[in-house]
Amino acid sequence: MKFSEQWLREWVNPEIGTQELMDQVTMAGLEVDGFEPVAGDFSGVIVGEVLKVEPHPDADKLRVCQVTDGLQTIQVVCGAPNVRDGLKVPFAVVGAVLPGDFKIKKAKLRGQPSEGMLCAEAELGLSDASDGLMELPSDAPTGQDLREYLQLNDVTIDVDLTPNRSDCLSIKGIAREVGVLNSLVVEAPEFTAVEAQHSEVPDIRVEDPAGCPRYLGRVLRNVNLQAETPLWMREKLRRCGIRSIDPAVDVTNYVMLELGQPMHAFDREEIKGGIVVRMARADEKLVLLDGQEVQLTDQTLVIADHEKPVAIAGVMGGEHSGVSEKTRDLVLESAYFDPITLAGKARHYGLHTDASHRFERGVDFKLARDAMERATRLLMDIVGGEPGEIVEVLSSDCLPDDVVVDLRSDRLASVLGLEIDRTTVEEILTRLGLHIDKLLKNGWRVSVPSYRPDISIEEDLIEEVGRIFGYNNLPVTEPEGSLGLRPEEEAKRPVSLIRNFFVDQGYQEAITYSFVDPKVQELVDPKRDGIALANPISSDLSVMRTTLWSGLLKTVAYNQNRQQSRIRLFETGLRFEKDDQRIDQQPMLAGVVVGGQYPENWVNGRRAADFFDVKGELESLFRVLGIEVQFVSGSHPALHPGQTAELMRDGEHVGWLGTLHPQVQKKLELNGTVLMFELFLDSIATGYVPNFKEISKFPEVRRDLAIIIGSDVAFADVERVARKHAGECLTDLRAFDVYEGESIGEGNRSLALSLFWQHPKRTLNEDEVHSLFNGVIDALKQELGATLRS
Repeated sequence: MKFSEQWLREWVNPEIGTQELMDQVTMAGLEVDGFEPVAGDFSGVIVGEVLKVEPHPDADKLRVCQVTDGLQTIQVVCGAPNVRDGLKVPFAVVGAVLPGDFKIKKAKLRGQPSEGMLCAEAELGLSDASDGLMELPSDAPTGQDLREYLQLNDVTIDVDLTPNRSDCLSIKGIAREVGVLNSLVVEAPEFTAVEAQHSEVPDIRVEDPAGCPRYLGRVLRNVNLQAETPLWMREKLRRCGIRSIDPAVDVTNYVMLELGQPMHAFDREEIKGGIVVRMARADEKLVLLDGQEVQLTDQTLVIADHEKPVAIAGVMGGEHSGVSEKTRDLVLESAYFDPITLAGKARHYGLHTDASHRFERGVDFKLARDAMERATRLLMDIVGGEPGEIVEVLSSDCLPDDVVVDLRSDRLASVLGLEIDRTTVEEILTRLGLHIDKLLKNGWRVSVPSYRPDISIEEDLIEEVGRIFGYNNLPVTEPEGSLGLRPEEEAKRPVSLIRNFFVDQGYQEAITYSFVDPKVQELVDPKRDGIALANPISSDLSVMRTTLWSGLLKTVAYNQNRQQSRIRLFETGLRFEKDDQRIDQQPMLAGVVVGGQYPENWVNGRRAADFFDVKGELESLFRVLGIEVQFVSGSHPALHPGQTAELMRDGEHVGWLGTLHPQVQKKLELNGTVLMFELFLDSIATGYVPNFKEISKFPEVRRDLAIIIGSDVAFADVERVARKHAGECLTDLRAFDVYEGESIGEGNRSLALSLFWQHPKRTLNEDEVHSLFNGVIDALKQELGATLRS
């Protein structure tokens, strides 16, 4: 929020300097970002009047002007296209100093003497560019110092407001704050209701009262928009960072800056039938005032006539219904729009306007009528016109409720660390515009005004008392308290353990964007639809990722394009899925391996990593985590058929491991065999709690067997059956030989196993071992169809 200090002091004028005022406002929670003078540094410039203009005898584009400073007539040569007889302009006399330390001296231009300079706005630092001389009102006092006449000894102060302080997005709001801080009465300009001079009223219908609980309209006939906005209003707008356009737009902008209520003016002739406040239809388009055509969505609140939309509610008007010099009748709009309904709508269309900035944060829902009356009076003073009655469509049930908050004195003292006198607290609350409804035994019951939507709970009132009392006046106290150790579940492994494991295995950790290229995601995860971003950074970062592979594979491509042949990356992060109206965020672990299993050297050679290398690394991870995970043959659209494993823990899917599908690899333009895995972090992070177990002193017994079994039977199933029937004393099971050949038949394989038993407290006898061994053989035969190899 930019505002003119001079304009503020018209409302409230504390006896403090500019710097002290800015410090005071900052300490009250309205941080001042900076300030700058409203004009360049110049002196010796007065109000001059051009008495006579004649052509230059030796230059077509120059004019010889006779200018008076109120005492004498001075000749000045000027080339501005708008110089003319009777014009009042800024006149830099000989000896004047303009911005940039430019000194005015007597000179001759093409043989004609020139004693001074007629100035444009840009030459005085009043604007960045100008087309001609700055034209002053005809009643400007000739000879008066320009800085004094325009009151240019002023600064523009830029306040960085937090989103909750929408009440300070106006001169009125800032003045309230300064008045409270200095115990001064705010002197607001007086204006009264304007009486209707004709009976025409706009036909207004609100179809979405939740989005627009209050809408006011008024017809203003026979206006003259060729009139010029007064210099005082143009200057106030300029000093607040708003460019003057025409009287109708300037007045609505002025009221917005003064009171905080955004308004809009329509050309009555362009409103067909009447005004309808409704949600847009999906196929509707609107050309905005800035010339941009937008495709409206059915979630956008619009102002429409009986044929088409004419404005995006609370954001920007349409070009077709906007006012122009030919406009003769106006329809003034002043409304309260629900902040939630408007939230994000301007950004959706790539817009950010002064109106949307205020409506999204919350405008005083009781302000619309006062703003309408103020704008009407200003317009009548500038462009004339005949006002009609104000039509108001009000949905009281949809307006915000009046807020009443209890403030406890002991809670106030506890939070601020200081007991403030009750009288002082009541004075602060009253100065803030809060009404004390009732004095309670231990505090106050306070009614909150409509212009303070940020106050809703007791802590808000405590903050108000604290900042007005002065944070510097609060005592400095050391916090006291004991911090106990936070309990941690012993079975749950920290993510840092997993990260360290992969770093020890030679991987590098990657951190990729949570939003990815939808084309890449479609290749690696075609079954899930990514959540589209409303305002993406770029088209290749426009959806939220449903798998970490999307970002990792692009990272692989980036590295391969820079001659990196051996790549081992892992990442921990969130993936995002839409579940009905809720977005589900799941912590994931993913990795990708390309190139050699080991760094190239004279010992290891150049063997490329394969499926079983990565499988072994994951098995090592699971041992570190203390969990058992089975690798089951599966299929995934992004992985190579026959080289894909689904990871299961206790019958629950926990992830995938496999080789990237050749077709996907070709489309991504990747080289070499690409191995990938992805697991649910929450599913693998919890393991067993370590327990002490005494090492047995008794001998270990080993038995070997060779079985013939179908090639389609996984070793994991063999191990599961054997361990299930081998008894509690089984300490290890190993496969030490695998054979396939004609001698054992097609579709079969020979598998040699070693089983180890050891009792913790005694020596196992031969009969016990023989019984357990035969039990394993029988189970393998019955459950898996195995036969002993002879």
